[in-house]
Parts: sequence; C-alpha cells; structure tokens
Amino acid sequence: MTEKQTSLAGSQVLSLLAGGKIEVEGRIPWSSNATLLVTVHHAGLSCLAVYKPQRGETPLWDFASGTLGRREVAAYLVCEALGWGLVPPTVMRDGPYGPGSVQHFIDAREGSHYFTIREGGNHSDDLMRLAAFDAVTNNADRKSGHCLLDREGRLWAIDNALTFHVDPKLRTVIWDFSGLPLPRGVLSDLTRLQDDLQEETSLSRALSPLLSEIEMTALQLRLQRLILAGRYPEPGPGLAVPWPLV
Repeated sequence: MTEKQTSLAGSQVLSLLAGGKIEVEGRIPWSSNATLLVTVHHAGLSCLAVYKPQRGETPLWDFASGTLGRREVAAYLVCEALGWGLVPPTVMRDGPYGPGSVQHFIDAREGSHYFTIREGGNHSDDLMRLAAFDAVTNNADRKSGHCLLDREGRLWAIDNALTFHVDPKLRTVIWDFSGLPLPRGVLSDLTRLQDDLQEETSLSRALSPLLSEIEMTALQLRLQRLILAGRYPEPGPGLAVPWPLV
C-alpha cells in the first residue's frame, strides 16, 4: 500500500469507497462468489478494496439472490452503531460489473485467523465483542479465516454476507464464550443499539433499504433475547460450525 492509502481517516475511506473510480486489479481466489481486488481512487487519494458484484453471487437455497452485498453493508452499519469497529468500512454502489458491495481491503498479517489470534491471547475483549456481534447479526458463516489482524495488530471481521436471516442460523468457530455472562460494556452497547433500532434514527433509516421488514424485526428480537439472557448463546441442536473451519 502507498502512504496515502495507509494514512486515510475512516471518513475519507468511506467517501472514497462510495464515490471513487474503481479499477479492477484481479480476482481473489478461493471465494465462492465473485470477489475482486480493486483500487478506488479520487482527487489524489486511493485505497485497495474488495468489490463483490451481485451478478457474481452463487445462488443459495436459504438467502435470496442479490442480497448478500446489502447484508455486508448492514453488518458494517450495525457494528459501527455498537461502536466496536470490527467490520471494515463497507458501501453498496455501482461498479464495473454492476452493483455490489465494496469493502476496504485489510492488509492482514500472514497466517492470522481466529485460532492463531485466540492463542495469541491479546484480543480477548475484541473476540468477546465479535462473538456477541455474530449472535446479534445471526452470522451463518463465521469461519476462522474471516478474522484477521492488520499490520498494526488490529482485529477485523470480514465476509459478513450470510447474516440477518430470520431463522436461527448461527454457525461460528467462536464458541469459547458459550454460557458466559456478557461483559458489562458489551451489554451496555447492545442496550444502546436496541434503543437505536426502536426509534426512527439514522441507523434504522440506513438499514431500511438493506434488510426486509421481517429481517429487521428478527434482528430486534435476537437483540432483545440476548440482552435478557445476559449470556452468550450456546450451540443449538443443528449444525453449529461452518465448513471448512478456516
């Protein structure tokens, strides 16, 4: 990355992702959907990003076609509303291959993923936040490789497309905290999010075009149940982990 890419503030990154010119660098391998590494640039600023066009989505039986990008953006907005900063800046916009999600690229440390991060022992607070975030968003695909450390050692959670389903679908490698009480700070942030979703706020207005009414209701119900339980969920009777794990 160039110096301009690494020195961008969060607001600059969002503005750049939303309005900059997209140039495709190449396809990122091993992805089930079309996933393109791109450079986004405008007015002398540039950054790397991951562009996932809707037309490249692999059909799924349980998630409606053309909705995965919107779910990625909704996950970013919910994470930002919580104040946790775990999901890279993500927008929905038109690109070279039509509309799709565009997410700030994370220059990750080689070999970093959930299991190595957990063993490192330096990110337990963020991992507890991430476990709660996945429970709220009903993440059906939290693989170990979807957790990254950047060059500065910050934790990021990517690939949040299989989220916000109305049916219970939590599949994750992060079951370490099952049954444990939610930390006080996590519970406070979840309660604040609950208040935001119950009112006509900028968050609810931003989520409205991304999630259906029934998905919004399901989100509020999951949040309510998690707050009332005050504990991390435990694996259900069905498949509780994604495959492959990494």
